[in-house]
Formats: sequence, C-alpha cells, structure tokens
Amino acid sequence: MSIITTSRPLDAPPRSVGFAATLARFNDAPAIVTETETISYRQLAQRMEAVADRLGTERRLVLLSATNDVDCLVAYLAALSGGHPVILVPGDKPSAPEAIRAAFDPDVILAAGDGNGRPHIREIRPISAHDLHPDLALLLSTSGSTGSPKLVRLSHQNLEANAASIAEYLRISSQDRAVTTLPLSYCYGLSVINSHLLTGASVVLTDLSVVDPCFWELFRSTEATTFAAVPYTFDLLERVGFADMELPHLRYVTQAGGRLAPEQVRRYAELGRRRGWDLFVMYGQTEATARMAYLPPGLAAEQPARIGVPVPGGAFRIDPVDGLDDGELVYTGPNVMLGYAEKPEDLGSGRTVHELRTGDLARRHADGLYEVVGRRSRFVKIAGLRVDLGRVEQILADFGVQAVCAGTDERLVVAVQGDHDPGLLRKVLAPELGMPRGALHMYAVDQIPRLSNGKPDYQAVLVLGEPDPVPRDVAGRAEGPQDVRTILAEQLEIPAVGDDSTFVSLGGDSLSYVATSVRLEKALGALPPDWHLRSVAELEAGASVRRRRRRFVAPVETSIVLRAVAIILIISTHIGLFHWEGTAHVLMAAAGYNFARFQLQGERVQRLRRQMTSIGRIVLPSMALIAVGYVITDHYSIANIFLLNAILGPQEVTPEWHFWFVEVLVYLLVFAVALLAIPQVSQLERRFPFGFPLGLAALGLLTRFNIVDLDLPNTAPALWLFALGWAVARARTAAHRVLITVVVLACVPGFFFGDLLREMTLLTGMLLLVWLRTLPVPRGLQRITAVLASASLYIYLTHWLVFPHLESMHPGVAVGASLVAGVLYWAVVMRVPGLVRRCTAWRRREAALPLDGAGNRQRPVR
Repeated sequence: MSIITTSRPLDAPPRSVGFAATLARFNDAPAIVTETETISYRQLAQRMEAVADRLGTERRLVLLSATNDVDCLVAYLAALSGGHPVILVPGDKPSAPEAIRAAFDPDVILAAGDGNGRPHIREIRPISAHDLHPDLALLLSTSGSTGSPKLVRLSHQNLEANAASIAEYLRISSQDRAVTTLPLSYCYGLSVINSHLLTGASVVLTDLSVVDPCFWELFRSTEATTFAAVPYTFDLLERVGFADMELPHLRYVTQAGGRLAPEQVRRYAELGRRRGWDLFVMYGQTEATARMAYLPPGLAAEQPARIGVPVPGGAFRIDPVDGLDDGELVYTGPNVMLGYAEKPEDLGSGRTVHELRTGDLARRHADGLYEVVGRRSRFVKIAGLRVDLGRVEQILADFGVQAVCAGTDERLVVAVQGDHDPGLLRKVLAPELGMPRGALHMYAVDQIPRLSNGKPDYQAVLVLGEPDPVPRDVAGRAEGPQDVRTILAEQLEIPAVGDDSTFVSLGGDSLSYVATSVRLEKALGALPPDWHLRSVAELEAGASVRRRRRRFVAPVETSIVLRAVAIILIISTHIGLFHWEGTAHVLMAAAGYNFARFQLQGERVQRLRRQMTSIGRIVLPSMALIAVGYVITDHYSIANIFLLNAILGPQEVTPEWHFWFVEVLVYLLVFAVALLAIPQVSQLERRFPFGFPLGLAALGLLTRFNIVDLDLPNTAPALWLFALGWAVARARTAAHRVLITVVVLACVPGFFFGDLLREMTLLTGMLLLVWLRTLPVPRGLQRITAVLASASLYIYLTHWLVFPHLESMHPGVAVGASLVAGVLYWAVVMRVPGLVRRCTAWRRREAALPLDGAGNRQRPVR
C-alpha cells in the first residue's frame, strides 16, 4: 500500500479539533468540576489558550503523559486546538512516556504540573523533526503498550464525528454532568470527555474508584448525571451496594470495554427502569475512535446479548469467513481511523484504512439488531476440534459458573471464579465440547484475572496452565540422591564423567554453571569457591565434611544472585512495571568474571575450542530468536540477526537496539578470545593473571573518559567493566580487591552523566562482586534464583518478542510471562547439544553395523 503524504502550505493555519478550539462559546457554563473548584468554559478556554500559546503555531508532535486532572485535560485541549498531534500515554506507568519517546521521538512532552491548569512543558525542539500529516490529530495505543507500541492514528474528523455521534444517541445536553471513572488515556474514557465538551455539558474530574465512598459523595454533591463502566465495574458496583444507593440525578449509565454478561445487562437494565435511569450497552474499538454501536435502552432487558445498531453515521456489514457459520463484522463511518503508526515515518501517512475489520464474528437479526458471537482470534484447534472459547464461557455461564477461557492448540485453560469443583466441571464440560479430558485444564480462582481496564486477562489465565518450567529440579529432571558424576553428566549432556574430570574440563561455562552449582550444593552441601576447577574425586571426597544442617537461608554465589536480580530489573524496566536502570552494566562485569573463571583453563588449542563453543551457545540461540522476530515483526533488520546492529544500525535509539547487550557481549568475548589466541598475549596473561585484565581495564577507561577512540562501536565503553570483572576473578589478596574498589569508586561516578540511581546500582553490584563470594537467599527462592540466573540471557532475548503481545495486561503479568518464556527457551536450548551428540552417536553406531547380502544393516538380536 502506498504511503500518502501531504504538506500544509506555509500560509495555511493548522487544522484543529473544533470543540477544543471553540470552548469559549459556552461562556460561563460549568465545564470542569473537581473536589476543590468549578471551572467555567470561559476559564477553561483561557487556560487552554495560555498553554496553546506556549506550544506555538508551528505544528509539533506532542507526547502527553495523562492523568485525570485539570493540568492534563488543559494540555490535551490546547494541543488539539493548536493543531498539534497528541500521543496520549497513561501517566500512572512511569516507563510509558520513555518507551513512546524512544519509538516516536516527540517534539514536546507534557505532563501534570502545579494543579492549576499549568501543565509541565518540556520542549525537545522548536520545529518538528517529523512530517506530520495535516489530518493527524491524536495517537492512541490500542492497549497501553510500553515496549514497541502500535498506535492508532486518529484525525480531527474522527474525533469530531465520534463525539457528535455519541452525543446524539445519548442525548447529551448542557445539563448533563459525567464523572470520570476511566483514564483519560483510554479511548472510552476520552470519548466521555470529548462528547460532553462538544455539547457544553460538564465533566467531574476525578481519579477515585467506584469502590471508594468518597466517589459517591462527590457524585451526589456535584449532582452528576452519568458515569461510564466496563464489565469489571459492575462487579465492583455489586460490592458497594450500588442497587440500594440514592442517586437522584443519575440519568444513564454507559457500558463498553468488553462484553457484559447478558444476565447482568438484564439485571441492570431492570434496575435502571425501576430507579429512573437508562443503561446504554455500547460496542467499540480504539480504531473506530471509540464507539461503533449501541443498544437502545428500551431493548436491553429483552435483548441483552446484542450490541444493537450502528451509531449515527456508521454502518455494518458481515463478510463470510471460510469454515464458520458466522461472518466477520466490518464497520464503515467517519470515525474509522486513518491507520496505524508503528514508526515515526507513519506520522506523515494519510488515510490507509477505509473500513474497519473488527475481528469479531457477528450476525444480524431480523429486528435489525447485531450480535457479536465470538472472535476470530478466540478459536483454537485441539485434537483436530475447533473450539470457540466464547462458547465455552457461555456453557459454563448457563451452569451458573463465571469463567474465563484461554487456549492454545495444545490445551484449553479455564479459570473458574468461586468455590467450584474444577474436577467435576471438567468431567461435565469435556463431553459437552467433545474434546479429550486431558487437554482441558480447569482452575478455581478467587477472582477472575483482569487488566487495569477491567477486561479479562487472558494471558494470565493461560499462564495457569503452563507447565512448571522446573517441576522437579533446576534442569527438569527427577530429584533424589545423585552423585557428582550423574549431576555433571546430566547438566552438561555428556555420556561419561571420569574421576579426574572437572566442570571446566567437561566444557562447562557460565550458561550451565548456575544450575550445576545449585544441584551439587544440594547433593554435597556448601561448595568451595573453586569447585568448578576441582576433580570429581576431590568433590566427592570432601562431601561429608561440607554437609551442613538445613537453614532458612542458603548461601548462593554473588554472581548468580546478581544475574537473577538484574534480569528481573531489566525486563521490568523495559515493560514498565517499575523503573530501575544500571543492572545491564553490572552483567557486563559479571560476564568478564565468568569468562575468567571458565574460559582461561587448559592448553591453548583446547581452550580456544571451548571458548568458541561458549560463544556459539550465545550467538546461535540469539540469531535464531532474532530471526523469528525479524519474520513476525517489522522492528528488526538483517543486521540484527547477525548481531551487527551496533556497527551497521542507526545511531538513534530504535527497536533495532533491543539486543544491544547481546551484541556488545559477543563483541567483547570475540575480542578477548582473539587477543588470547596470539601466543605472546596468552603467555602474558598467564604470567600476570591479575595485571593483564587491569591493563585491559585501563585501555577501556581511555574510551570511558573519551581520551581516545578505539573505533570499536559501542563496545569500548563497556570494555573496562568486562575487564574489571575479569580482574575480580583473578584477585587473590585483599590488596587486589582494594585496588579494584578504588578503580570502581573513581570511574563509576559520571558514567551515566549524573543519573544517580544507575550509577549507585552499578557501584553496588560491582562492590558486591568484589567483596562477597556469596549472598544469603531464602531456601524457598534458591531454586528460582538459579533458574532465572541460568536463563537470564534467554529471558533478555525472548522478552522483546513476548511482552508486546501482552500490551493490554498489567505489566506484572507481562513480566511473569516473559520470565516463563525465557526459561522455556533456555530449557530447550540447553538440551540441543545433548540431542546432537546422541544423534551423532546413533549414526556412528548405525554406520558400524555390518551389512547383510541385501545391503541392510545387521542388528544384534537381544
């Protein structure tokens, strides 16, 4: 599809959203009501114009970190009235603005200020760096992505048309007053603002929850007439006794954001009929600005399962879908988005979408009402049987069971809320569906998992059915009394282990070290610091001396704890659960530490072979996974696949930089291996095992302080950390450790240009590595720590591909799913070498069998 770009003539005024630019026409009518003040339309327009003046007349891309307060609302309206395209991100997710900024490079950043309608304005540049299409007004995420967001491009016409359509069928007048129950950054919550300001109605601005008594006090005192609800809101209303509340000014309640169970629709429609208010069930998507259909209140009690009729100005049709009785619902109307934006270049595109394929399966009834009966994406095929997850939920609902289903082509997972017997339900449901009982997993939960917007958290449900990545031991093997030989053979996937073998001589490296050390410590007790260099005989001989009584905490090697903690902090920061940077650079030092421990033993040729094998264990899984990312997304390039983005890629930060850590780590390892392959350098390292890495650190510090440029793109600034970790592994005396400490204290401050948290994180991690061999970890977390440390590289790789697909979920769920995915990938990769060896051995045995007269291999009779 071609990209259409249009430039605005220099003398033409920027387009703006009409209702935002003409607020003053409602004069002194109340526009915004808060707990402390009432702001008229005239006052709102004045505050908005003041901010618009600061933004200027030159169109720029504005990023607004939005919360439900006056500052953010004024900033939003000012940008719309001035013709500046606005990216709305949730203000309660600290990493969201940074993630969007990295992806789209806004010209101006707005956020809440002093609370008096004066938002904080951070100007990045006076003139836009982007080609902004003249129709572009607003950009919204369909589900709150904080990683690699896919934004919906909405035009001025989209906003005006949808606000007018909603105001028409809800009959919004200047006497209406809506309370904000949803975030401003959520399209449903934003549509409430737009439709009310369009008509001169009032908005009660608050971030209180409906379960807070203060919310209802505010509702009554401000004489509010309406509020918006998602399905989960109705569950909350049940808890607070909404049915018995006296709300004399309530005129109607709107519902969208997901399907509300028909029995709840009927119950609340009848409640409203008794109490004198209406229930409007609505249907929409961000791609349609907000709303596409509504169910007339008079029909809600009789037809509670239907979405109703198209909104004014819109139209539906149903396109057939192969293999299904029901077709896909397609919507057309002036509120259909311009298209998506996945990169800054898309901001200059004109309309690339003319109708919205909703992805919903629907049917039109004889009375003209439409009904959504499922999602095309909510079908799974298990044992050759096509299963409609929505139908499964409906079957259980008919039994009086509230449930949410998720599934893959291997299993169906059902979360059942309340005190139900999952086993009994499973026996009833499996025959009803005609599917194998073994593929049906049912779990009783106290509450259905939900996202922050109240929608079911399907990924969290799916995780309930995930097999435990370490069901028995850290390698997935049965626990029990095992000797050193068995543990080493299983962990390193080798057939035999001799008395003189050591972990290093058998090819062990940092990837397999963690799991092996934990299993050995469980079998033998506390291990000596150099256990990886000791023979099997030595380890077994000292086992009885090292055994100790079980305690509440267990000493775990510092580098293992650092790796586990770091990977959690790294992906949590990327996903937006919280913000804590600096641990990636701690891992650079830990990489140097492990390189010195595992890759510098043995003769030169043997050592080089082991070093190349170790690098291959990083490079090959990384290339394989990035290649998958290249195929299924448009975020990566061929340079990413071959780990060359740091050399060939763009200088600006884009999604192509997601794998910078792996690239830099590989560059450092290749540099160190190539350097030591030179016989004279190898001899120098053996002669000065502590001084050699300090010399490398000094070389790296020349680039750290910009004294020289070694022309090693993005690698040299990390060389000093890698080398210092190497030196820690070679430190033998307190004086050595003091010297490293002095270097760390002198060189870390200022490394992140004054970012105190990052620098303190790096400093703390380095000092822990220098001075503490182990850290105490609760025994219940020892195994989890080991697994996360072992899988840390794979978690880092996979999380970029996992969490963008969980955008609508709570960041904690996305973090958990990313950890699970990385652990599973680690488990698969760790078994590949053993599988290859077994296949090779089988082929050799086959080749050694004698041939019979027909040319077939003669196998011995057993």
